[in-house]
Amino acid sequence: MKVSAQLVKTLRDKTGAGMMDCKRMLVEANCDLEIAEDLLRQKGLTDAAKKLSRVAADGLVAIAISSDKKKASMIEINSETDFVARNEKFQAFVSNIAKAALETDSVVDIVNLKYPNSENLIKDEITRFIATSGENISLRRIKTLSVQNGCVAWYVHNAVNHCMGKIGVLVAFESDGDSSIQIDDIGKKLAMHIAAANPLYLCPDCVPIDILDKEKVIAIAQAQEMGKTSSVAEKMAEGKIAKYFEESTLFEQFFVMNNKIKIKDVIADFNKEHNCNIKISAFSKFVLGEGIEKAESNFAEEVQACL
Repeated sequence: MKVSAQLVKTLRDKTGAGMMDCKRMLVEANCDLEIAEDLLRQKGLTDAAKKLSRVAADGLVAIAISSDKKKASMIEINSETDFVARNEKFQAFVSNIAKAALETDSVVDIVNLKYPNSENLIKDEITRFIATSGENISLRRIKTLSVQNGCVAWYVHNAVNHCMGKIGVLVAFESDGDSSIQIDDIGKKLAMHIAAANPLYLCPDCVPIDILDKEKVIAIAQAQEMGKTSSVAEKMAEGKIAKYFEESTLFEQFFVMNNKIKIKDVIADFNKEHNCNIKISAFSKFVLGEGIEKAESNFAEEVQACL
């Protein structure tokens, strides 16, 4: 049966499946688009389980903001290649799931929610996208921040589209005064600082005791190796802990845009200038693919294997 190129293109645009797959299913469906799409999904559903074992370390980090800016969600959805991440359909797919994440920050819960503007569940849409894209797609993590008064600021680094890219940051600003104070500028700057400086904790009091104890033990041992007395080693350990706070806690870090002032003082100066009392209650940062081990491949060997 002869299948027109236009019909193949229509099915491809609708499903995102490969050109030859579309043509083959159209032949099998006697050029019926609806049947051909169902056949593609059936084929994809069979193939999807195989694709789930493949490492997905690329993809996108995306952010969604509520209309009043008091709540924001951030998700990481992984694909196997950057090629898929740059696809407009994938970006729209990721954006819709980020919006759904405003309802929950649980990966387990969100997959059982309805996909926006659809009767299908999100987990079914993920499976469908695996089928049509030819790649493993994984919803890896979600973080949602909210405030009572104030707003949630955000920043995306290496953005490929609005609110999505390779690194995402959320910063929750609480205010016990006028919540209408515009903090967009300082909010974005502090979110950019977090993206660059990578603080692990909000403030010194937020650092777990066991972490501090470990750092102190290491510092004292280093001082003793240098032949220092116990009292001197103790003082050196205190200095090491102070340095750890400067490197690892947001409030004690020096601002990347002005390395002579600490973040806690940036906020204090803003409050003084605007006669307000904003404070950061929480922050979160996602780096795409962070912690995922991706096997190194040899392109020449892959080509040779196909010959």
